[in-house]
Amino acid sequence: MRRAIELSCESVSANGGPFGAVVVREGRIIGEGTNKVVDSRDPTAHAEIVAIRSACNLVGSHFLETSLIFTSCEPCPMCLGAIWWARIGVIYYGNSRSDAAAIGFDDAALYEETAKPLGLRTLPIRRLLSPESRRAFELWEAKPDRRHY
Repeated sequence: MRRAIELSCESVSANGGPFGAVVVREGRIIGEGTNKVVDSRDPTAHAEIVAIRSACNLVGSHFLETSLIFTSCEPCPMCLGAIWWARIGVIYYGNSRSDAAAIGFDDAALYEETAKPLGLRTLPIRRLLSPESRRAFELWEAKPDRRHY
């Protein structure tokens, strides 16, 4: 956890966002990251995502099921999703989402938005060409050598 906090402070010093994260497996850091959103011009480059990408590259897998993540702040919905899909076993965090909101990083609207039914969301979301889209799913289902996600 102290390394995640150290990374978050280093990020601020480097004009990045105040966030740091490390992925740990068997007591060893296998990935770390800081917020790179502005520098990389990538809205997905949150510290947790950067750390997960680093860890996955190191271990050669998209699964991190025997790993833990330490992050300087409670993960936003996007990062929580990435942690979930990476199968990381435990999340440890320092600052809360309300602490982040107090300094201008407020994810409350995202939490509220995702809880609404699709038709009531602020950002329009509409289904299109569903029958044609189904084809890729049919191909996937029929594929005998598909890789597990």
